[in-house]
Amino acid sequence: MLKLGHRGAKGYEPENTLVSFQKALLLGANGIELDVQLTKDNVLVVMHDESVDRTTNGSGLVKDFLFKEIQSLRINNQHPIPSLEQVLTHFGTTTLLNIELKADDGVDVLLYLLNKKIKKQVISYKNLLLSSFNWQLLQQLRFENHQIPIGILTETNLDLAFHFAKFIKAENLHPYYHLLNQENVATIQQKNIKVIAWTVNHIEEVNQMKQIGVSGIISDFPDII
Repeated sequence: MLKLGHRGAKGYEPENTLVSFQKALLLGANGIELDVQLTKDNVLVVMHDESVDRTTNGSGLVKDFLFKEIQSLRINNQHPIPSLEQVLTHFGTTTLLNIELKADDGVDVLLYLLNKKIKKQVISYKNLLLSSFNWQLLQQLRFENHQIPIGILTETNLDLAFHFAKFIKAENLHPYYHLLNQENVATIQQKNIKVIAWTVNHIEEVNQMKQIGVSGIISDFPDII
């Protein structure tokens, strides 16, 4: 089973930081889920929100910062905001990286970076999984690169997401865990699509997801999976 640390080990360390990713692995995760945004000068940085306000000592939209300006900010007044390239270099050879794309215009930058790192053998396709709630981005990703695994994120409409996954031949479906039951999990998996449930943060719910046969679980607390 895939055990993915949500933004690293968000329940224990500041989200989307290198220390959070390392903590997730120490707690038994075999993969890391992380989010990327695009800076003003087209550098992908690891950040969930469009703005830096909630998680850093700065204020403003990520897209309005140059990367060198982003580098001066701190999460919890301590941790720098990593670039995606840093994360790929640190973890790409050994760990599955589920990269959730947030920026509407980040596909070309992402593919350029991934192709560069794949050629340098910093990362391989088997350690990559790209996901997004923006299905148009995923369709573009699939059109431009058929080898990188894709995950369709959905919070509300599982049937529509399932049909879209079949349409673009996505390898994974990432539903909000409340949408899942044993029957629909089995139906999806019969089409050779993995079901990865998010965000499951209580042991009772983790056990329920295991009982209905999901392929993977995303959690703030990787040690309970």
